[in-house]
Amino acid sequence: MGLAVSGGPDSMALLALAQEMLGDGIEVATVDHGLRPEAAEECAVVARVCAERNIRCRVLTVRVEQGNVQDRARAARYAALGKWARERELAALATAHHADDQAETLLMRLNRGGGLGGLAGIRSSTRIKGCGVPVVRPLLGFRKQELRDLVERLRIPFVEDPSNRDERYDRVRIRRALEEADWIDPVALARSAAHLEEADQALQIVADQVWEDAAVIGDARVAVPVGPTRDTSARLIARAVAILGGEISHGEVAAFLKAANGRSNIAGVLVEQRGNSFICTPEPPRRSG
Repeated sequence: MGLAVSGGPDSMALLALAQEMLGDGIEVATVDHGLRPEAAEECAVVARVCAERNIRCRVLTVRVEQGNVQDRARAARYAALGKWARERELAALATAHHADDQAETLLMRLNRGGGLGGLAGIRSSTRIKGCGVPVVRPLLGFRKQELRDLVERLRIPFVEDPSNRDERYDRVRIRRALEEADWIDPVALARSAAHLEEADQALQIVADQVWEDAAVIGDARVAVPVGPTRDTSARLIARAVAILGGEISHGEVAAFLKAANGRSNIAGVLVEQRGNSFICTPEPPRRSG
């Protein structure tokens, strides 16, 4: 099992708990994004703790492209961690997301009008684009303070990331609001997200079965049936678009189905409803002149 350890109290708790349960069956990687001068020392803290505990540790250095820093850093981090895990022949990558993270994610997505897939929040087990191994989150049932108490009790050193207090980020503002609303139970919100994840999985099973029974894949053409529900149709079209080289979320396809008049281009793919089928083909080149 590979562990993604940033040096914060949550990930240091993951390290301690995983070693207690799996012993020598774990390896650690920590990522230096190069965005802050303190990052190298934070990675060094992780490496020192691993050395003291006889855990194999690798420091991964990544370059973050310009743009949305948080999104680009996340993509670079998971790409590096996935490459490391594959090289080490590790079965999965564990991260230290916890119940408070889940509650923040659920509220952020509710605030943006997210659909069922988004409201399922942080998945207990998932595949992330660019990361070549499954990602698991074994700490979703723990509160942030519980994990901090654990590492303090074990006297494991940890670091504090100043970006966790930067209110320019939506997540930090949601975090502050949750801290002030003591009537909200993050563990209960995390349970709700888990229920929504189960519902999303059930709907995906239905869509997968319809796909296996009726999807027709040809040369530069994919035909899928109109599903029994709009949700099923959205999942089928998203899969067809992916096969044709496009990239679109379930929510974006659902919005397209609500607004489209039987024919539209989405993510570089022309989608046409013909009777009881959606015909998906690459978008034709636009005429110039």
